[in-house]
Amino acid sequence: MDVDQAKIPQATAKRLPLYYRFLESLQASGKHRVSSSELSDAVKVDSATIRRDFSYFGALGKKGYGYNVNYLLTFFRKTLDQDEITKVILVGVGNLGTAFLNYNFTKSNSTRIEMAFDVDKDKVGEEIGSVPIYHLDQLPDKVGDDVEVAILTVPAHAAQVIADQLVASGIKGILNFTPARLSVPENVRIHHIDLSVELQSLIYFLRHYPI
Repeated sequence: MDVDQAKIPQATAKRLPLYYRFLESLQASGKHRVSSSELSDAVKVDSATIRRDFSYFGALGKKGYGYNVNYLLTFFRKTLDQDEITKVILVGVGNLGTAFLNYNFTKSNSTRIEMAFDVDKDKVGEEIGSVPIYHLDQLPDKVGDDVEVAILTVPAHAAQVIADQLVASGIKGILNFTPARLSVPENVRIHHIDLSVELQSLIYFLRHYPI
């Protein structure tokens, strides 16, 4: 089934990896069929939204039957390019960066951190989680055309300068874990993940919207 990805809402696109991860767990448990209500309970997205998300991709299920787990998993694997390895670099080998390197997306068969960069001479030349660490000055020479994504875990005051270096080196997507709001060209996509803001938001909702 050919799908015009440009017509898929961004909110729907953001939920696809969530659906995919749950479907993987279902397949691993030997389950062959799932309903939208079961999906809803698992991923905490209401059933109507799930049905609407899936409707953008055509007839993925049958009324009264639900969804075939293997079929959905195969379809979304293709949609999310899960059969292709996406090479990622990481800049900033502090506590958070080190955690990423040790984990290195071992639960994903499609995303892998290839190399990391830092300015700490005690870290440069070492490996963490089998990932080599290079000096930041080597970034332009090390990043090839086959690397388009970077994870940024550096101090906020250095984030913009390094983001500029990443863009100049051909990076097209940045996952920004710094508090800094970065300015990048229109052809570069950036996702901001501010852990302190998320924590404050969680605490606010706990206090003012008790479950």
